[in-house]
Amino acid sequence: MSARNCATSWKPRRRSAPPKVLFQKVSTDGTTKWLIELDGGNAVETVYIPEPTRGTLCVSSQIGCSLNCTFCSTATQGFNRNLTTAEIIGQVWVAAQALGHERKENRRLSNVVMMGMGEPLLNFDAVVPAMNLMRDDLGFGLANKRVTLSTAGLVPGIDKLSEVCDVSLAVSLHAPNDALRETLVPLNKKYPIAELMAACQRYLVNRPRASVTFEYTLMKGINDQPEHARALVKLLRRLPSKLNLIPFNPFPGTRYERSDEDAIRRFQTIVMEAGLIATVRRTRGDDIDAACGQLVGTVLDRTRRSGQFKAQLTPSAEVHA
Repeated sequence: MSARNCATSWKPRRRSAPPKVLFQKVSTDGTTKWLIELDGGNAVETVYIPEPTRGTLCVSSQIGCSLNCTFCSTATQGFNRNLTTAEIIGQVWVAAQALGHERKENRRLSNVVMMGMGEPLLNFDAVVPAMNLMRDDLGFGLANKRVTLSTAGLVPGIDKLSEVCDVSLAVSLHAPNDALRETLVPLNKKYPIAELMAACQRYLVNRPRASVTFEYTLMKGINDQPEHARALVKLLRRLPSKLNLIPFNPFPGTRYERSDEDAIRRFQTIVMEAGLIATVRRTRGDDIDAACGQLVGTVLDRTRRSGQFKAQLTPSAEVHA
């Protein structure tokens, strides 16, 4: 399925101005963070992570987030609104301009992940056209597999995405059972793990060479014990998958702590000895608050937060806000 064939309802209605960058910070490890101004005093953060063989841009889809995941700094900021397609693709434009994206053979920006502020599937009608532009030859020309959408587990959105757009799928899992996951990711009350795994299986039906990446943030004494690793193996071993283990990145006011290095390696060893692929994400950009789970931006007028969150926990909830 090519980018040009992906279904989209978006049509340009007005000419968009270039995004305004309020500031740019560069970490000692080369990670770069931009704070991009939006209307009403709001702002979102976009992060570029350089690696020896690739460069990954983490893009936001909402101003804040309504899902209330307890270990995520973005969740503490509340929720204001969805970003437009122009505001989403504008983040890629900012990075491309700063990094240089003209020569395909020497691009520093090779991957885009919808893992910034917000839940992308709650902004479906703007996110999908933006990802199409990222992959279009007349846009940024990225390969399908190099554009990844990360979701906290919005099952109807995963099914809808599988029908209209061929991108990589990542799922923020963070727990191997419903009881624990509900305390970390409240959306699990509406879409429990069994339903989420079934949606991931359906997503792969027409993608025989693909796999789902599961993100698992390791928190000391919460989800990092050997029994959690063994339960995770049982959950994932029948699904083509990769496990991305993320050491927790602290932020002000959090009650969670980063797992000890020994606990992280023990967890990884248990999973890998069972035959699963498991990598430990190296913390990048934490000196500029750009590490995973640390993006906060600026969220004003947060009154819409509770309404959108409650909508996801009712049977009549729609895929997009």
